[in-house]
Amino acid sequence: MYKHDLVYLTEDASHDAVIELINEEAFGPGRFARAAARIREQGPHERSLSFICADDGETIASVRMTPVLAGSVKGHLLGPLAVRPSHKNRGIGRELVRIAIEAAKRKGSEAVILVGDPPYYGPLGFEKVAYNALAFPGPVDPGRVLVVPLAADTHERLKGTIAWHDDAVSAVITEEIEDEDLPPVAIAV
Repeated sequence: MYKHDLVYLTEDASHDAVIELINEEAFGPGRFARAAARIREQGPHERSLSFICADDGETIASVRMTPVLAGSVKGHLLGPLAVRPSHKNRGIGRELVRIAIEAAKRKGSEAVILVGDPPYYGPLGFEKVAYNALAFPGPVDPGRVLVVPLAADTHERLKGTIAWHDDAVSAVITEEIEDEDLPPVAIAV
């Protein structure tokens, strides 16, 4: 029996091309039309919370996490999650999800959100978000919007739009505005 040496690593730029290939295999060209893809186009994913799985040195799966503001919840959008066909049904995707959620929790994320199949993601800790509570930048089946709440009041605050968000960018914009001797304003980025 062939022994697989699976290793889970934090994603880096050297993985970009193979991750694109894995996502193309898994989702095809239609992946760019999805509502979650509209959010991912708004800004970069967070590499420190995105992971790959390698088998004997070959990258065979990945998961990415994108920082979002969902209603008033500062969280992360999980996905895409993809595993090469040769390695499906071995628990690799589930392990990547577990690793990503734990990393988000350690970073202080208030929630991990995704659009996915409840039967697959439910056992991984995901719960349904209230029907039509979040407005995505495109059509989405509200029954497939799921969350792992990492803060006590997450479900109550998941109401409104969901969009890419980066605290560092928001802080710089706010600081620049304050430097112009204008009255303070709140800006949603």
